Amino acid sequence: MTKKQKSTSSDTGVRLDKWLWAARFYKTRALAREMVQAGKVHYDGQRSKPSKVVQVGAIITLRQGFDSKEVEVLELSEQRRGAPEAQLLYRETEKSIAKREENAEARKLNALYNPHPDGRPDKKQRRQLIRFKKE
Repeated sequence: MTKKQKSTSSDTGVRLDKWLWAARFYKTRALAREMVQAGKVHYDGQRSKPSKVVQVGAIITLRQGFDSKEVEVLELSEQRRGAPEAQLLYRETEKSIAKREENAEARKLNALYNPHPDGRPDKKQRRQLIRFKKE
């Protein structure tokens, strides 16, 4: 094999940060690497390094915004492709889907109890707020 030829992903395996990038969980590989190093990504329930070789059937737990996802690796890829192809690389567990929906519903309900004002208070309203807080 010459220098320019790449080996297939089935021969050598794929790094965790590269797989996360290829599966479109993170926009850049550098961001995927940072998330793994920060402990936001767990491989089979344990913290790992970005260079960890991903195996088919492994469970990866990762954080994205407010949500935590648990996915099972179905295929390996080193190349970033379109979203429909990237979704074929993994399957989210039923437990993870249910928990994400439950958390989303709780956030919606919490927003109803903590209404946000339509705009910033004007000068008179600010004075009233300051007076109210001092009492």
